[in-house]
Amino acid sequence: MGQLLNWSHVDEVVLLGLTERPLLQNIIFIMFLVIYILNLLGNSFIVVIVLLNHNLHMPMYFFLVNLSFLDICFSSVTVPRMLQSLLTHERRISLKACLMQMHFFHFLGSTEVLLLTAMSYDRYMAICRPLHYVASMNVTVCLSMALGSWSTGFVHSLIHTLFTSQLPFCGPHRVAHFFCDIKPLLGLACTDTTFNVRLLSLLTGSLVMASFLLTLLSYMLIGLTLLQVPSSAGRMRGFSTCTSHLMVVILLYGTALFTYLRPVTEESLQVDQIAAISFTVFTPMLNPLIYTLRNKDVKKATRGLLRLLMKL
Repeated sequence: MGQLLNWSHVDEVVLLGLTERPLLQNIIFIMFLVIYILNLLGNSFIVVIVLLNHNLHMPMYFFLVNLSFLDICFSSVTVPRMLQSLLTHERRISLKACLMQMHFFHFLGSTEVLLLTAMSYDRYMAICRPLHYVASMNVTVCLSMALGSWSTGFVHSLIHTLFTSQLPFCGPHRVAHFFCDIKPLLGLACTDTTFNVRLLSLLTGSLVMASFLLTLLSYMLIGLTLLQVPSSAGRMRGFSTCTSHLMVVILLYGTALFTYLRPVTEESLQVDQIAAISFTVFTPMLNPLIYTLRNKDVKKATRGLLRLLMKL
């Protein structure tokens, strides 16, 4: 019993990061710093441009603002701490801070999955039921869907955090990752973690798979509707409103399903780092590029804002 109490009083862990080579650390630091700045600028731009332009005050852009704000928070949970570690070579983090980072990572990550599902439903209503779109996607419905995504994501992450925090941890307290995630932390536990692993697969796997299947169903119905459009130009216009969202869905779901539905092994943890870089560093930066480069409304609003700024 006394030994168990000693295990539970571990107060810090060591994040090993991506590499121990000084030259690679410097290269990674510069690259990730630039990407993080672009992420902040790009997603902040989308939030500002939508809020300032009344023509963009529609359900689609309401969810896009949520997604951009979420991407800023999501990457900020892991990237600044990783940049600090690369710059100062300080890899220690308190256990409480580690659990908090894990909580916010899964909170914001699962919220993003649910928000993308809400956005796919919005596209389904706009294309498959256009006459009911305004009534169905009113302010109350949009707020409820967004609030439901954020609250469900919070509860989902809270369950994992509570069960993980109850585990007794023992040495050497070294986490083979650049941030605190559930699977690497379970490797430090001095007890059987079968329940936690099954909970991760069941809870996170069910949330991701359910969201993925609902998104897939929306796009199947959208595809069937567009096939009935007589003109190829009409089909392309309808499809063009979905391509940006579809690209983001593929990027996120591909890495999320790959990471959290596989068994925990030493080799899988190494591969998970690569997948984690994709959805914590690159995807949040790519989202604003995807939505601005392929969206005529956003580009039109951007030109209008630039003309206004030039007159000032």
